[in-house]
Amino acid sequence: MNVQEQGTAPEDAGRSAPAAVLIATCVSTLVVNANTSAVSILLPAISDDTGTSLDALQWAVTGYSLVGAAVIVTSGALGDVFGRRLVFLGGLALFIASCVLIALSGSGGGVIAGRAIQGAAGATILACGMSLLSVSTSGEGQVRAVTLWGGASAVGAAAGPLLGGVLVDGTGWQGLFWIDAAVALACVPVTLKGVAESRDPARSRSIDFAGTVLIAAVLAPALLALSEGAEWGWTSAAVLGCFAVAVVACVAFVAVERRVEAPLVDLRLLKNRVLIGATVGILLSAGVINGLMYLVSLYFQNPATLALSPFEAGLATLPATVGLIAVTPLVPRMVQWLRIGPVIALGFAAATAGCVMLSFVQGDWKYAAFVLPLVLLAAGLGLVNGPASSASTSTVSAADVGAASGISNMARYIGAAAFTAAVATVNTTVGESRRAEGEGAADALASGLSGACLLLAIASGVGMLLSALAVRARRRRAGPGAYGAAAAAHAHTVPVGSP
Repeated sequence: MNVQEQGTAPEDAGRSAPAAVLIATCVSTLVVNANTSAVSILLPAISDDTGTSLDALQWAVTGYSLVGAAVIVTSGALGDVFGRRLVFLGGLALFIASCVLIALSGSGGGVIAGRAIQGAAGATILACGMSLLSVSTSGEGQVRAVTLWGGASAVGAAAGPLLGGVLVDGTGWQGLFWIDAAVALACVPVTLKGVAESRDPARSRSIDFAGTVLIAAVLAPALLALSEGAEWGWTSAAVLGCFAVAVVACVAFVAVERRVEAPLVDLRLLKNRVLIGATVGILLSAGVINGLMYLVSLYFQNPATLALSPFEAGLATLPATVGLIAVTPLVPRMVQWLRIGPVIALGFAAATAGCVMLSFVQGDWKYAAFVLPLVLLAAGLGLVNGPASSASTSTVSAADVGAASGISNMARYIGAAAFTAAVATVNTTVGESRRAEGEGAADALASGLSGACLLLAIASGVGMLLSALAVRARRRRAGPGAYGAAAAAHAHTVPVGSP
């Protein structure tokens, strides 16, 4: 077996990625992101077919992000130690198995379990795929490869809802998962034949499995409390118990991270206020966009509101995705003009304005009324993604870039999981309360969406204020790869400048 050790390749300012590496990594990230973005569009059809409530199926979204947050760093570490190609192939195998499990499931529980497995698979594919790209390229070749990878991720995110909608109407919701399994399976022989194995011989062979378990132990009860708090009662023993378990697990996590040889989170880096500010910005950005897309995907398809078909709902979300992608080419020049902090602040300001506009939604709104706030919000978060990702890695030493990137990647998944759970709870609680007061179905649903968007507006406003922390972010180590992958930053933070 051809095994390449990190750091042993000859210096080359423009080493391009082999075709097989580009095909395997870009196609796999495209299918992972298409799958992720399509799921919210599929939920009403899955609910009708399995008899599972939409509230319960919310865990098909939050469970994916919860598991992804727990394993994103660990999967990268496993690749460094045991072989990036080997672990990447393991991620593909797990993704294929999860797709088959979901497609064959006749119950909501099976779908939710499959999506949790898919969270681990997707995180592994993204982490090890980017590592394979990084070690096989250098200089301008790396910039081109990362830009192509980012473009593939963005295309997947844009195409997912449309493809999901088409397949629901044509083959049923299971069709998406069968196609995704087939595409992932096609990546396996390409990887086996054309991708060289690589490891990091300098890295400790210690893997922080305890930290991985404890991250899940923090997030799972906290998300359960957020999801069920309105029904159980926010001061009930069950909710307080969930939060207590999360706090205890958090304390245990900190204790473990202080003692292990290769920690999941290097607590020393948490003293860097620019890194913390950028990471919080990443968490908020991922949370707002994922929470919003979950809400509008369901709202657009509800028979009491717009009553769009799955395909029409997928098409209706396209302006948000296009807005996110369209600003990407503008980011580098804006950063040169304004610096990182002001660009992030401007992005969050636009996102806040979009959320505020949506908070005035009424039950008789037509689709046209949603377009401007969706574009404004998504374009604003597109301005946040690249600079925040760059800031998170540009203010640490070269040796710490990978660890800083891991913190940001974990934050991205945590934001997606926490905000989806929170807005789903607000949406349901407010909507049911208004319905109990005698409001019509459309007005009650609009009230629920309004309350959830107000929460997202507050989160975006907080991001705008905290962006001042990123003003001091140094740009001397912020390579163009961060901006090339900005369109994909909702899924992964690129460790720019890593050795």
